[in-house]
Amino acid sequence: MSLNALISINPEVLKQIKALEKKNVEEVRHTLYGIPILLKDNIGTAGMPTTAGAYALKDNYAEDAYITARLKKEGAIILGKLNLSEWAYYFCNGCPLGYSAMGGQTLNPYGRKKFETGGSSSGSGVAVAANYAVAAVGTETSGSILSPSSQNSVVGLKPTIGLLSRTGIVPISGTLDTPGPMTKSVIDNAILLQAMTGKDTSDPASVSSNKKFTEGFSGASLAGKRFGVLAPLLKDSLYLGAIEKIKAQGGEIVEFEPEEVDLNGFLTLLNIDMKYDLPAYMATHAKTASKFTSVEALVSFNLEDSILRMPYGQGVFDRITTDSTSLEQLKAIKERLMNNGRHFFDTVMDTHSLDAVLSINNYHASFAAVAQYPCLTVPMGYKSSGEPANLTFIGKPFSEDALLTIGYAFEKSTMARTIPASYN
Repeated sequence: MSLNALISINPEVLKQIKALEKKNVEEVRHTLYGIPILLKDNIGTAGMPTTAGAYALKDNYAEDAYITARLKKEGAIILGKLNLSEWAYYFCNGCPLGYSAMGGQTLNPYGRKKFETGGSSSGSGVAVAANYAVAAVGTETSGSILSPSSQNSVVGLKPTIGLLSRTGIVPISGTLDTPGPMTKSVIDNAILLQAMTGKDTSDPASVSSNKKFTEGFSGASLAGKRFGVLAPLLKDSLYLGAIEKIKAQGGEIVEFEPEEVDLNGFLTLLNIDMKYDLPAYMATHAKTASKFTSVEALVSFNLEDSILRMPYGQGVFDRITTDSTSLEQLKAIKERLMNNGRHFFDTVMDTHSLDAVLSINNYHASFAAVAQYPCLTVPMGYKSSGEPANLTFIGKPFSEDALLTIGYAFEKSTMARTIPASYN
């Protein structure tokens, strides 16, 4: 039954629950009051280490991240911290998804040691699927919410960069990183997203939002909505079946051949961002781990005990230390990648007035990442083997309210998700 989803449990959780029970709350609908939430262990949480799965950060008792403070303000109970692919899967080459030195190997409740968990928010997807808590928060740079949500048959949202603060979260890339909600249902996803939004003056990308993400749910419908369907994916029977269900609900389908788009330089972007952003986090937020002033220092530390600290090597960290790309060159790479990513979606979306492009799982996560476009992934069924698969809706920046409404209508019309056996 063990899934290795958790790294730590909040030692103050019972005290915090009792304190909430003493309060008289008049209106709790669509709030997180008293709701147990689990956080990926790269998100700062006072009273528990924030490890990013790494032995180097095992004593990193950082303060609350901005979104953690927002959740607490909304009355949420932070139940504990979740396992992840170490350093958000930007550490080793070819290592298994869902493995970290601090948490071991996360397993998929739909098929322990049979199906991958996805990553890097592996524990977040697993914990929600296995009913460890009502909801979880993951983070994504490229596919790290979409992948584990899909592999574990849960709803995951990768928001537009800036909708949710990144302050207090162990980074890969200040350009592309974002936290996001992972839940059993679309309405839960919207409620969790609402609770975390807010303008953070410490995050230069952060924006204010006055949207109410559940407002459109009462009349949610697929009728008249226009969806871009990637022709090469129609070979997938689950994708094709989901398209047919959307058509049966009145959705309009535009089939297209995706244009070839150059994403060369993507890894360079991540390398150089992490080279600068990780030491900045260490200096500003880390506690005992603040001695690690560079990626090179972490590489040296890990070499002291490779079996315990890096059993799969640290090939990505090695690559970061040898990447000599200048900041001026990086600026040009970022601009080109964003333009190319947006071109990939905008060409068809603008021509055909689409509400969303439909993908599978995290298949087009890298394009959405560099474009900084939001993605919502919703369970669409299971392969003959029992492995879950999701339909992913990709929209224009800050269209989360529209994506959630569409996703809610799709979820309501298909009811595709089933609870993994033995975890209900």
